[in-house]
Amino acid sequence: MYYPQNLKTLETNSNHISQELLETVERYINNTMTSEELKSFETRLQTDAAFKVQVDDIRTLLTGIESQALKEQLDDFHKAIDSNKTQNSQAKIRYLNVRRLVAAAAIVIAVGSFWFFNQNSPENLYAKYFTPDPGLPTTMSNQSNYEFYEAMVDYKQGKYKSAIEKWNAISQKNDTINYFIGVAHLADKNENDAILFIEKSVQNSSFPLANDAYYYLGLAALKNGNETLAETYLKQSNLEKSKALLSELLD
Repeated sequence: MYYPQNLKTLETNSNHISQELLETVERYINNTMTSEELKSFETRLQTDAAFKVQVDDIRTLLTGIESQALKEQLDDFHKAIDSNKTQNSQAKIRYLNVRRLVAAAAIVIAVGSFWFFNQNSPENLYAKYFTPDPGLPTTMSNQSNYEFYEAMVDYKQGKYKSAIEKWNAISQKNDTINYFIGVAHLADKNENDAILFIEKSVQNSSFPLANDAYYYLGLAALKNGNETLAETYLKQSNLEKSKALLSELLD
Protein backbone atom coordinates (compact mmCIF):
# COMPACT_ATOMS: atom_id res chain seq x y z
CA MET A 1 0.00 0.00 0.00
CA TYR A 2 1.14 3.55 -0.73
CA TYR A 3 1.30 5.83 2.31
CA PRO A 4 1.26 9.65 1.90
CA GLN A 5 4.47 11.30 3.00
CA ASN A 6 2.71 13.15 5.82
CA LEU A 7 1.63 9.80 7.23
CA LYS A 8 5.24 8.74 7.69
CA THR A 9 5.96 11.67 9.96
CA LEU A 10 2.78 11.51 12.05
CA GLU A 11 3.53 11.56 15.76
CA THR A 12 1.27 10.41 18.60
CA ASN A 13 1.38 11.42 22.24
CA SER A 14 4.55 9.43 22.93
CA ASN A 15 5.09 7.07 20.02
CA HIS A 16 6.28 7.70 16.48
CA ILE A 17 4.18 5.83 13.93
CA SER A 18 6.93 4.49 11.72
CA GLN A 19 6.63 3.11 8.20
CA GLU A 20 7.69 -0.24 9.64
CA LEU A 21 4.84 -0.23 12.18
CA LEU A 22 2.31 0.72 9.50
CA GLU A 23 3.45 -2.14 7.29
CA THR A 24 3.41 -4.55 10.25
CA VAL A 25 -0.18 -3.63 11.10
CA GLU A 26 -1.14 -3.98 7.43
CA ARG A 27 0.33 -7.51 7.39
CA TYR A 28 -1.67 -8.29 10.51
CA ILE A 29 -4.90 -6.98 8.96
CA ASN A 30 -4.25 -8.90 5.71
CA ASN A 31 -3.31 -12.13 7.56
CA THR A 32 0.10 -12.30 5.86
CA MET A 33 2.23 -12.58 9.03
CA THR A 34 4.29 -15.66 9.76
CA SER A 35 2.96 -17.78 12.62
CA GLU A 36 5.85 -16.67 14.85
CA GLU A 37 5.34 -12.99 14.05
CA LEU A 38 1.57 -13.30 14.58
CA LYS A 39 2.05 -14.92 17.99
CA SER A 40 4.45 -12.19 19.12
CA PHE A 41 2.19 -9.43 17.77
CA GLU A 42 -0.96 -10.75 19.46
CA THR A 43 0.88 -11.27 22.75
CA ARG A 44 1.88 -7.62 22.73
CA LEU A 45 -1.71 -6.61 21.90
CA GLN A 46 -2.88 -8.47 25.01
CA THR A 47 -0.22 -7.09 27.36
CA ASP A 48 0.40 -3.54 26.12
CA ALA A 49 -2.72 -1.36 26.36
CA ALA A 50 -1.10 1.66 24.69
CA PHE A 51 0.12 -0.47 21.78
CA LYS A 52 -3.39 -1.93 21.31
CA VAL A 53 -4.91 1.57 21.18
CA GLN A 54 -2.28 2.61 18.63
CA VAL A 55 -2.90 -0.49 16.46
CA ASP A 56 -6.67 0.12 16.54
CA ASP A 57 -6.16 3.71 15.39
CA ILE A 58 -3.77 2.65 12.61
CA ARG A 59 -6.34 0.04 11.50
CA THR A 60 -8.95 2.84 11.34
CA LEU A 61 -6.52 5.02 9.39
CA LEU A 62 -5.68 2.33 6.83
CA THR A 63 -9.34 1.38 6.39
CA GLY A 64 -10.24 5.04 5.83
CA ILE A 65 -7.54 5.55 3.22
CA GLU A 66 -8.51 2.37 1.35
CA SER A 67 -12.21 3.28 1.40
CA GLN A 68 -11.51 6.77 0.11
CA ALA A 69 -9.20 5.47 -2.61
CA LEU A 70 -11.80 2.93 -3.77
CA LYS A 71 -14.50 5.58 -3.90
CA GLU A 72 -12.31 7.88 -5.98
CA GLN A 73 -11.36 5.05 -8.34
CA LEU A 74 -15.04 4.30 -8.92
CA ASP A 75 -15.74 7.98 -9.53
CA ASP A 76 -12.85 8.06 -11.97
CA PHE A 77 -14.14 4.97 -13.76
CA HIS A 78 -17.68 6.27 -14.22
CA LYS A 79 -16.56 9.71 -15.30
CA ALA A 80 -14.10 8.25 -17.81
CA ILE A 81 -16.91 6.24 -19.44
CA ASP A 82 -18.97 9.39 -19.92
CA SER A 83 -16.08 11.35 -21.37
CA ASN A 84 -15.34 11.25 -25.10
CA LYS A 85 -12.47 13.66 -25.07
CA THR A 86 -9.02 12.53 -24.08
CA GLN A 87 -8.00 15.97 -22.88
CA ASN A 88 -11.00 16.28 -20.59
CA SER A 89 -10.44 12.77 -19.25
CA GLN A 90 -6.81 13.55 -18.41
CA ALA A 91 -7.83 16.74 -16.68
CA LYS A 92 -10.38 14.86 -14.60
CA ILE A 93 -7.85 12.21 -13.63
CA ARG A 94 -5.39 14.89 -12.49
CA TYR A 95 -8.19 16.50 -10.49
CA LEU A 96 -9.09 13.19 -8.88
CA ASN A 97 -5.45 12.50 -8.00
CA VAL A 98 -5.33 15.83 -6.18
CA ARG A 99 -8.56 14.94 -4.38
CA ARG A 100 -7.07 11.61 -3.31
CA LEU A 101 -4.09 13.36 -1.75
CA VAL A 102 -6.34 15.88 -0.03
CA ALA A 103 -8.58 13.10 1.30
CA ALA A 104 -5.61 11.10 2.58
CA ALA A 105 -4.16 14.20 4.25
CA ALA A 106 -7.54 14.88 5.87
CA ILE A 107 -7.59 11.37 7.30
CA VAL A 108 -4.06 11.81 8.66
CA ILE A 109 -5.03 15.11 10.25
CA ALA A 110 -8.15 13.55 11.75
CA VAL A 111 -6.18 10.69 13.29
CA GLY A 112 -3.57 13.12 14.60
CA SER A 113 -6.33 15.20 16.18
CA PHE A 114 -7.82 12.07 17.71
CA TRP A 115 -4.49 11.23 19.36
CA PHE A 116 -4.01 14.82 20.54
CA PHE A 117 -7.40 15.05 22.21
CA ASN A 118 -7.30 11.50 23.60
CA GLN A 119 -3.74 11.32 24.85
CA ASN A 120 -4.98 12.13 28.37
CA SER A 121 -7.68 9.46 28.37
CA PRO A 122 -7.64 7.22 31.49
CA GLU A 123 -6.51 4.20 29.47
CA ASN A 124 -3.59 6.03 27.87
CA LEU A 125 -2.50 7.67 31.12
CA TYR A 126 -2.60 4.33 32.94
CA ALA A 127 -0.54 2.65 30.22
CA LYS A 128 1.95 5.53 30.30
CA TYR A 129 2.46 5.66 34.08
CA PHE A 130 1.95 2.14 35.38
CA THR A 131 4.96 -0.01 36.14
CA PRO A 132 4.92 -2.45 39.07
CA ASP A 133 6.74 -1.45 42.24
CA PRO A 134 10.30 -2.83 41.89
CA GLY A 135 9.92 -4.65 45.21
CA LEU A 136 12.26 -5.14 48.16
CA PRO A 137 15.74 -6.74 48.11
CA THR A 138 15.29 -10.50 48.31
CA THR A 139 17.89 -11.43 50.91
CA MET A 140 16.35 -14.46 52.59
CA SER A 141 18.91 -14.85 55.36
CA ASN A 142 16.28 -14.18 58.02
CA GLN A 143 14.31 -17.41 58.31
CA SER A 144 11.44 -15.68 60.09
CA ASN A 145 10.70 -13.72 56.90
CA TYR A 146 11.45 -16.53 54.47
CA GLU A 147 7.85 -16.85 53.25
CA PHE A 148 7.63 -13.12 52.56
CA TYR A 149 10.85 -13.00 50.54
CA GLU A 150 10.05 -16.23 48.71
CA ALA A 151 6.86 -14.53 47.49
CA MET A 152 8.87 -11.40 46.66
CA VAL A 153 11.05 -13.47 44.31
CA ASP A 154 7.93 -14.62 42.46
CA TYR A 155 6.63 -11.05 42.36
CA LYS A 156 9.85 -9.74 40.81
CA GLN A 157 9.69 -12.48 38.19
CA GLY A 158 6.17 -11.40 37.20
CA LYS A 159 4.54 -14.45 38.81
CA TYR A 160 1.90 -12.30 40.44
CA LYS A 161 -0.67 -14.99 41.17
CA SER A 162 1.94 -17.16 42.89
CA ALA A 163 3.23 -14.20 44.92
CA ILE A 164 -0.32 -13.25 45.99
CA GLU A 165 -1.06 -16.82 47.05
CA LYS A 166 2.11 -17.04 49.16
CA TRP A 167 1.58 -13.65 50.80
CA ASN A 168 -2.05 -14.51 51.57
CA ALA A 169 -0.84 -17.69 53.28
CA ILE A 170 1.11 -15.64 55.85
CA SER A 171 -1.13 -15.57 58.90
CA GLN A 172 0.08 -12.29 60.38
CA LYS A 173 -0.15 -9.73 57.61
CA ASN A 174 1.26 -6.23 57.96
CA ASP A 175 0.99 -3.02 55.96
CA THR A 176 3.89 -3.97 53.69
CA ILE A 177 2.36 -7.33 52.80
CA ASN A 178 -1.02 -5.76 52.11
CA TYR A 179 0.66 -3.12 49.93
CA PHE A 180 2.53 -5.63 47.79
CA ILE A 181 -0.50 -7.93 47.49
CA GLY A 182 -2.41 -4.90 46.20
CA VAL A 183 0.26 -3.90 43.68
CA ALA A 184 0.54 -7.53 42.52
CA HIS A 185 -3.24 -7.57 41.93
CA LEU A 186 -2.95 -4.34 39.93
CA ALA A 187 -0.15 -5.80 37.81
CA ASP A 188 -2.35 -8.87 37.30
CA LYS A 189 -5.21 -6.64 36.07
CA ASN A 190 -7.40 -6.99 39.18
CA GLU A 191 -8.00 -3.32 40.00
CA ASN A 192 -10.77 -3.84 42.57
CA ASP A 193 -8.72 -6.29 44.65
CA ALA A 194 -5.74 -3.96 44.32
CA ILE A 195 -7.68 -1.08 45.85
CA LEU A 196 -8.98 -3.30 48.66
CA PHE A 197 -5.50 -4.37 49.82
CA ILE A 198 -3.62 -1.12 49.23
CA GLU A 199 -6.25 0.81 51.17
CA LYS A 200 -5.55 -1.48 54.14
CA SER A 201 -1.90 -0.45 54.06
CA VAL A 202 -2.61 3.29 54.25
CA GLN A 203 -4.88 2.93 57.27
CA ASN A 204 -1.64 3.25 59.17
CA SER A 205 -0.72 6.95 58.83
CA SER A 206 2.95 6.18 59.52
CA PHE A 207 3.26 3.54 56.79
CA PRO A 208 6.64 4.32 55.15
CA LEU A 209 5.39 3.45 51.65
CA ALA A 210 2.24 5.60 51.93
CA ASN A 211 3.24 7.90 49.04
CA ASP A 212 3.73 4.89 46.78
CA ALA A 213 0.49 3.35 48.02
CA TYR A 214 -1.57 6.44 47.15
CA TYR A 215 0.13 6.58 43.74
CA TYR A 216 -0.95 3.02 42.93
CA LEU A 217 -4.40 3.65 44.38
CA GLY A 218 -4.69 6.55 41.95
CA LEU A 219 -3.64 4.31 39.07
CA ALA A 220 -6.10 1.59 40.09
CA ALA A 221 -8.95 4.11 40.22
CA LEU A 222 -7.85 5.48 36.85
CA LYS A 223 -7.86 1.97 35.35
CA ASN A 224 -11.42 1.60 36.63
CA GLY A 225 -12.37 4.83 34.87
CA ASN A 226 -12.99 6.74 38.11
CA GLU A 227 -11.03 9.93 37.45
CA THR A 228 -12.46 11.76 40.47
CA LEU A 229 -11.30 9.04 42.87
CA ALA A 230 -7.94 8.85 41.10
CA GLU A 231 -7.49 12.59 41.62
CA THR A 232 -8.30 12.22 45.35
CA TYR A 233 -5.71 9.48 45.80
CA LEU A 234 -2.98 11.18 43.77
CA LYS A 235 -3.29 14.41 45.76
CA GLN A 236 -2.26 12.45 48.88
CA SER A 237 1.04 11.34 47.34
CA ASN A 238 4.16 13.50 47.32
CA LEU A 239 5.90 11.50 44.59
CA GLU A 240 6.95 13.48 41.52
CA LYS A 241 5.34 10.93 39.24
CA SER A 242 2.07 11.34 41.16
CA LYS A 243 2.21 15.08 40.59
CA ALA A 244 3.01 14.60 36.90
CA LEU A 245 0.14 12.15 36.43
CA LEU A 246 -2.26 14.43 38.31
CA SER A 247 -1.23 17.37 36.12
CA GLU A 248 -1.97 15.41 32.94
CA LEU A 249 -5.21 14.09 34.37
CA LEU A 250 -6.43 17.61 35.11
CA ASP A 251 -5.42 19.05 31.71
